Amino acid sequence: MINIFSSSRYKINKSSLEAFAQAELDKRHVAKSSALNIAFVGKRKMKDVANTYKHENVALPVLSFSYLTDPISTTDNVIGEVVICYPQAVLLAAEREKRVEKVMQSLIEHGIQNIFTK
Repeated sequence: MINIFSSSRYKINKSSLEAFAQAELDKRHVAKSSALNIAFVGKRKMKDVANTYKHENVALPVLSFSYLTDPISTTDNVIGEVVICYPQAVLLAAEREKRVEKVMQSLIEHGIQNIFTK
């Protein structure tokens, strides 16, 4: 199950991104009962998260947190979280001359890869 959290001011196609993320999990043979949280945040929030967990005072485009070895609780099957900085995704899309949705997919893919390599 894919859970997407976003502010209403961010223009994202939740159903498309959910389908993309689920396909990425299916490639890794992750059980359908497992959950992945994807959060879209602003620059200030991403800077706070990066500073807290990576000790970097910068708004990174994407951060991921794996719960595979340290589950949140025994009743939840949350495998991890992917946090994406929406303004950074828009900037990356402009720099790379790509659609914002494609950049978001790339960031989700990168975050999921990191969840399974940590």
